[in-house]
Amino acid sequence: MRYAYGVTSALLLGGAALSLATGLPAGAQVAQNDASQMSNVVPRAGAPASFADLTQQLQPAVVNISTRQKVQVASGGGNPFAGTPFEGLFGGGGGNGAPQTREAQSLGSGFVISSDGYVVTNNHVVTAEGKGQVESITVTMPDGTEYPAKLVGKDAPSDLAVLKITATKPMPFVKFGDSRSARVGDWVIAIGNPFGLGGTVTSGIVSAVTRSTGSGSAYDRYIQTDASINRGNSGGPMFDMKGQVIGINNAIFSPTGGSVGIGFAIPAETAAPIVEKLIKGVSIDRGYLGVQIQPVTEDVADSLGLSHNRGELVQSVQPAQPAAAAGIQPGDVVLKVDGKDVSPDQTLSYIVANTAPGKRIPIELIRQGKRMTLTATVGKRPSEEEMAKQSFNPNAPQQDDPYSQGDAAKGEGLAEKALGLSVLPLNAQIAGQLGVPAGTRGLVIAQVDQSSDAASRGFTRGDLILSANYRDVVTVADLEAAIRSAKTDGRAALLLRVQKRGQPAVYMPVRLR
Repeated sequence: MRYAYGVTSALLLGGAALSLATGLPAGAQVAQNDASQMSNVVPRAGAPASFADLTQQLQPAVVNISTRQKVQVASGGGNPFAGTPFEGLFGGGGGNGAPQTREAQSLGSGFVISSDGYVVTNNHVVTAEGKGQVESITVTMPDGTEYPAKLVGKDAPSDLAVLKITATKPMPFVKFGDSRSARVGDWVIAIGNPFGLGGTVTSGIVSAVTRSTGSGSAYDRYIQTDASINRGNSGGPMFDMKGQVIGINNAIFSPTGGSVGIGFAIPAETAAPIVEKLIKGVSIDRGYLGVQIQPVTEDVADSLGLSHNRGELVQSVQPAQPAAAAGIQPGDVVLKVDGKDVSPDQTLSYIVANTAPGKRIPIELIRQGKRMTLTATVGKRPSEEEMAKQSFNPNAPQQDDPYSQGDAAKGEGLAEKALGLSVLPLNAQIAGQLGVPAGTRGLVIAQVDQSSDAASRGFTRGDLILSANYRDVVTVADLEAAIRSAKTDGRAALLLRVQKRGQPAVYMPVRLR
C-alpha cells in the first residue's frame, strides 16, 4: 500500500471511508434561530439515533486482510521504503552492498460479497511494492477465524482486487448498492482495519459524489466523505443506510498522513462491473484516444475566452492512435466527448476509459477560436506497463523510469557498463515529449550513472545521442557496436554527438570504463 504525506501529494492509498444515508437535509431557510424555524432542522422520522443495529448486521461480512511479502531492499544508504507502509520496518545504515531480500507485511480491509467466500478489496492491499513478491494472503473474520486466500484477479487502473476463501459453512456477505442515488449530506458508515485495529466503525456524511483528485487517471472520480479513515482502512466498504455497499474506501487527502476528514471511496457503479468481470475471468477493456491533456485553468480559459471549469487542453497527440486519426491536434480544447461535458468532475480520461473500444463518438472542441466536431473511433487502452513505456518524462526521477528497468532498452547492457548510460531508441512519441522535431533519429538517455565520466561531463536524462565516433546511432545495438569497435582499436574514449534540450548538437568525448 502506498502512502503519500504532504498537502501537495497527500493521496493516501490505504485510506478508506464509508457513509450512512439518514434522511432529507434541512432546507436552506433555517439560517435564523427563532423557535418556529428551529423545527426545520430536526431530522425527519426514521433518522437513526444509533448505528448499532446496522453495524451489528454488517460487521460480520467485513474482514481484515494481511499479506506476507518478500521485498528487496538496499543493504544501506537510507530507507528505500520512506513514505510507504514499510517505512520504519528496516533500519538504515552505511555501505552500498548488494540488495537484500527481507520479509514484510501489509494490512488492509475487505468485505465478503457472496456466501461462497468471494472477497473484494483494493489492488494495492494485495500487491507488493517495487520488486517485492506477495507470498501469502490471509483473510481474518471478525470472530478471529483466519482463512488463506487465493487471488482471483486484480485490476490496477481501478485499484480493485477479488480474493476467494473456502469455508465449511456459508459466509455472511453484503451487496453492492446504487451509488448513483447517493446525495451530498447522506449519512455513511465505514467499517475496517485502521492501524490493524480490526472491526473499527466510523460514521460521517457524503461530502461530494463526483470528486476528482486531479490525478488524471481513468477512474479519478470518487465519493468523498468526512467519515474517519486511516491506514489499513483501504479496501473496506462504505455503506448507505440500507446496509448496501455504495463505495470502497481507497484514499485520503492529508497533510499529516492521518485522517483530517477528507476521504475517497470508489463508487459502486464503477466497482461492481469490474468485480463481476474479475470473478468471471473476463478481460477488462477500456477506451483510449492517445492524447496527453491538462485541465483548462482559469488563466487558460481567460486567454482563450472560454468558460471556467469546462474542457481540457490537448498537450500532445500520439502518432497512429485514434485521436490522431480523428484529426485532433495539440492546442485543441475538448469541450464534449460523446455528448458528455468535459469538466473537473467528469474528465476526458474518465469518459473515454468508460467507453467501449470500437465505438465511434463525436468530440466537440475549439481550435483557434473556432468550434468544430470531429468523430473518433475509440481504441483499446494499453496495459499499465505499456502505458508507462509510452510516456517519457525527462524531469521524472531516474528510478521511476520504466525504461531503466531490466531489458527495456533491448540491449546487452554494454552502454551501461562502458559509458554509465542507459539509453533507448527515439521514437515519434518520445520526440514529441522532448520537443524535438519529428523525424529526428538517435537515442535518448534514460539514466546516468553518477559515478561515470558521462555524468561529470554533464550528461543528463533526456539528452539525445545522435552519433558515436561519427557513425549515426539509431538503435542500442548501434551504440554498443561503436563501443566494441573503440575497445578493439584500443581507444580509451568515445566521441559522441549530443543534443541537449533547446541547444544545438555538440561533440563530447566520454571515457570508457
